[in-house]
Amino acid sequence: MCHPFTRDQALAAGFSDTVLRGKRFRRLFRGIYISAAVGLQHRHWMLAAVLAMPAGSVVSHVTAMRLYGFDIGAVTPFHVSTSSSTHTRHPGIRPHQRKHVITPYVMQGVPVTGPDRTLIDIATKVTLVELVQATEVMLHRRHTTMDALTTFALTRHLDGVRRVRRVLGLVRENVESPMETLVRLMIVFARLPEPRPNPFILDEHDNILAKGDLVYAQWKILVEYDGWQHERDADQRQSDVGRRERLERNGWLVIVITVADLKHPRTIVRRVHTALLERGYAGPAPRFSLMWDTWFAPRPRHVKMSAVAGQSRAQNDPEVPTHWWATGTS
Repeated sequence: MCHPFTRDQALAAGFSDTVLRGKRFRRLFRGIYISAAVGLQHRHWMLAAVLAMPAGSVVSHVTAMRLYGFDIGAVTPFHVSTSSSTHTRHPGIRPHQRKHVITPYVMQGVPVTGPDRTLIDIATKVTLVELVQATEVMLHRRHTTMDALTTFALTRHLDGVRRVRRVLGLVRENVESPMETLVRLMIVFARLPEPRPNPFILDEHDNILAKGDLVYAQWKILVEYDGWQHERDADQRQSDVGRRERLERNGWLVIVITVADLKHPRTIVRRVHTALLERGYAGPAPRFSLMWDTWFAPRPRHVKMSAVAGQSRAQNDPEVPTHWWATGTS
C-alpha cells in the first residue's frame, strides 16, 4: 500500500479499524490512510486530499501549480476542486466548488486542473510578479503555449481571467527560470530597457559564444542570475568562469546576480543602469515606485508550523512570495 487509501477500501481488504489505528498505518486525513513504511512525499498528501473529497475531484490553484513545477504560496491547505455540491470539511484541505464537470489532467499520478485553468485560478491569489513567473514556468515546461493560453483567457468568463489577460503582455517565451523572470521584471518595472531572455550570443564571425540569461545585444551587456547550485558544483563553476572570460574577451560586460543581491533589489537595478550608461545608453534613470518596492522588497520567510492531521502546515501571507528570498534557486 504505497499510495493513500480510504477506510472503506481498507475494510474491504480485510483490515480492521484497530489495525488502521496501529503502527502499520498512518492517517493523513479523516478516513484516509497510508502505510507507515512509505516515505511521504508531497504528492502523497495531494492524492490523499483528492481521496478525502467526492469522486471526480482534482487538486487546483497553488497546489496544482506545485505539480506543474513552481512552488508558490503556502504548502497547506491543499486546494482541491470538486463539481459536487456535497462534501465534508477536512482540516488542511481548502475545497473549491465548480459549476461544471471538471476535466482532469494527470501530473505525477495526481489528478489536477489543466495548466491554463490553473493559471487563471491562482491569478487573484498571488502577486502580479508571481503570476508572470508561474506563466513563464508553464511555457518553459511546455504545459501550454502563448496561443493556447491567450485563447483560453479570451474565451472564458472566470474569476481571475481578467488579470491573466493583463499580464500576457509582460510574459516572455524562452525564459528558463523564475529567477530570470524576477530580475527581468525588476529592470522593466524600474523603466529601464528590457533585456532579451536566453538568446545565443555570437562573436563577430557568428560563432556561438554563449547562451545568456538576460541580454542587451545593442550594448553587449549580459545579466545573469547565479543560483546556489553553481556554488556547489565545481565543474559548473569552472565552465562558468571560462564562458565569462570568452564573453569579456569579445567585449561583453557580464553582471552576475546572486541570492545575496536579492536582499538589495534596488542595487541590482542600479548596477544594470550603470552598465548601460558605460555602454552609451542615454535614456532616463530607473524609477522606483511604491508598487515596485511592494513587489520586490525582500521579506524574511516567517513560517509558523502547526500540526494538521499529522503534517506540517506552513501559514504564509498568500500575497508574499516565500520562495524568492528563502531558497535562491534558479
